Amino acid sequence: MITKKLAGLILLLCTSSAWAIAPFTIKDIRVEGIQRTEAGTIFSYLPVKVGDTMDNEQAAAAIHALYATGFFKDVRLKVDHAVLVVRVRERPSIASIEVNGAKDFPKDQLKESMKFAGLAEARIFDKGALDKATQELKRQYVARGKYAVKVTTTVTELERNRVSIVFNVVEGEVSKIKQINLIGNHAYKESELLDLMKLGTPGWFAWFSSNDQYSKQKLSADLETLRSFYMDNGYLEFNIDSTQVSITPDKRDIYITINFTEGEKYTVAKVSVSGDALLAQAGIDKREIENLVQIKSGDTFSRKNMTDTSKKIGEHLGQQGYAFANVNAIPDIDKEKHQVSFNFVVELGQRVYIRRINVAGNNKTRDEVIRREFRQTEAEWFDVEKIKKSKQRVDKLDFFSEVNIETPAVQGAADQVDVNVSVKEKSTGSIAVGAGFSSGEGLVLTGSVTQANLFGTGKYLSTQINTGKINQVYSVSYTNPYFTDDGVSRGFDVYKRNTDSQSTAVSQYSSHTLGSGVRFGVPIGEEETISYGLAVERTQLGIFSTSPARLQQYVNLYGTTNSNLLGTIGWGRDSLDSAIYTTAGTMQRASAEISLPVFDVRYYKLDYQHQWFHPLSKDITLLFHGEVGIAGGYNGKELPFFKNFYAGGPGSVRGYDANSLGPRDSTNAVLGGPRRVLGGVELLVPFPGTGNEKSVRLSGFIDGGGVYGSGDLPGSAGLRYSTGVAVTWISPVGPLKFSYAIPINKKPVDKLQRFQFTLGSVF
Repeated sequence: MITKKLAGLILLLCTSSAWAIAPFTIKDIRVEGIQRTEAGTIFSYLPVKVGDTMDNEQAAAAIHALYATGFFKDVRLKVDHAVLVVRVRERPSIASIEVNGAKDFPKDQLKESMKFAGLAEARIFDKGALDKATQELKRQYVARGKYAVKVTTTVTELERNRVSIVFNVVEGEVSKIKQINLIGNHAYKESELLDLMKLGTPGWFAWFSSNDQYSKQKLSADLETLRSFYMDNGYLEFNIDSTQVSITPDKRDIYITINFTEGEKYTVAKVSVSGDALLAQAGIDKREIENLVQIKSGDTFSRKNMTDTSKKIGEHLGQQGYAFANVNAIPDIDKEKHQVSFNFVVELGQRVYIRRINVAGNNKTRDEVIRREFRQTEAEWFDVEKIKKSKQRVDKLDFFSEVNIETPAVQGAADQVDVNVSVKEKSTGSIAVGAGFSSGEGLVLTGSVTQANLFGTGKYLSTQINTGKINQVYSVSYTNPYFTDDGVSRGFDVYKRNTDSQSTAVSQYSSHTLGSGVRFGVPIGEEETISYGLAVERTQLGIFSTSPARLQQYVNLYGTTNSNLLGTIGWGRDSLDSAIYTTAGTMQRASAEISLPVFDVRYYKLDYQHQWFHPLSKDITLLFHGEVGIAGGYNGKELPFFKNFYAGGPGSVRGYDANSLGPRDSTNAVLGGPRRVLGGVELLVPFPGTGNEKSVRLSGFIDGGGVYGSGDLPGSAGLRYSTGVAVTWISPVGPLKFSYAIPINKKPVDKLQRFQFTLGSVF
């Protein structure tokens, strides 16, 4: 028979019937040219097998199928005495991939991204995958603002049909925004609008925030910021016409041009609420809805106020069980008078109730620990505020890194929903040995074993050891937050405290206190708690030759050993939105400590603290804080000097030495006093360049305070003030606080300490 080659004829077979072959029956199939690929693999891809009749159509299909595998760069077919011979040339495999010149990204990260483009060691080399990987590499650099990046590739053939690939990267400099042009603004200055945008030209803090590097996402966010600003200030017809982003030929400078039309400023002509019949039928007073409307006739149009109104009305209806209520603001625009009227159309839908509350994700924590924090109950009308409060209370347990709540409708029941609670548990137990440092305490060694969710019951157990130059604490604490079903907590404490003030500005003395006590907390509201407790303490005092006369007189009168039966009562109200990154709410605490008339000591201490966080914007918060304390003896007894109030230093009046304010003796040693007042204002902002990171905050502050004693005591009388800046970082090793303060009205007797910091918790 005449041997006929088929591989090179496929193209001709497609274009000319003159090369057609006579069909024949395949007696055998032989594969030639394979090195890595198994013959069985080729047989599996062939559309024919032994015994089939081979013709032109099947020959074309066979070559197409083998090329489609991507394993081969050449495929030929021939016929030898009714034997189909498949001759192939395999594509080379990738022996190695190297990346040279890359500094911004780890090489392993770049190689991992190449895998998604189809390029990896031991895979078959594909030129298309190489091009795709090159483009992906460039894209990653462009995303970091390096538009001048250059990537070249070198492919070297190796023995055994392999290749090595080398990527040579020239990263280049980061392209910076040279100029942002706003075209179309008449009502506002360009500088005022540019201040609203995150993108900007290089400045003092640009290297921190990278806001001078172009990003399509940042530009989109800035455009929406401009739109919101105009829409919230009456410009109902504001429109962004176009944006142009251009880069210089050397890829170093970027120019952004934003064209927009402000339109005319609109005022509100009329506001109304529709749905009287539905509201009356549901027993809802229409005036309650109207009181929630935040826009009035004559006001400048504000999209924010309109949206907030719809939201508040929806939430109000949601509190009464109408989970699917719709509130739509229908505008009526008068373009000639530049006025707009709004009709808030209320569609109640069906009132719904809760069928079931489902909890998921709590592998360790018992269901009851989560359920007892819920204020929304099963078989009750849906209440959006109760749902929010429930989530907030579960959040505050601090047992979970995530808490999500969904309220899906029950299939087949238009008036029912389920509450699905999904949590992601985090570690609540710890064994820690560490160290902290305080500018007032010096080196503090710490050790603790803590379990905040003991056996998944929500109970708290902690043992702690803190040792410092001034204060040493050894304690064991146990708390059951639900000693009773209605939320009364009970706790026990055993502690030992040692104090040695010889290296401080405080009067020279030492004390060793051993005590134990029981305490209870009784909730009287969602955010309010009354606490009370009873503790027994025994204090051993030490007096030195350098101790003030008043301290020596006290020891001579009452002895070096003092025993107390302490009764405590307190009230607290906490509406803060977060315990770590607080932006809104108040915290108030009032407490009283009284030495009961069982032993010789008779005294009382009263203290009140108040904090108010007020959000000025999404990222900026204003904090006002104050504290007032008063103490004294009763039944003719003196207030023990070791129970005096002190002021100065971190947590008090920064910029002054710790505990250095207040009455002093003739040797200039601080005595403390029975009355204290503290206060201040602080502006909290995100630390520049940290983005959405909430563990670091920057603040500017003004502190004030003082301690007062008997009229015959000399010392630094009057209030002291300071101002400065502070940084707070919730670090992995504990809270880290830095402050630099400048005293405002210092006196010659005052001891100053402008830079102060605290690392870790100091007890």
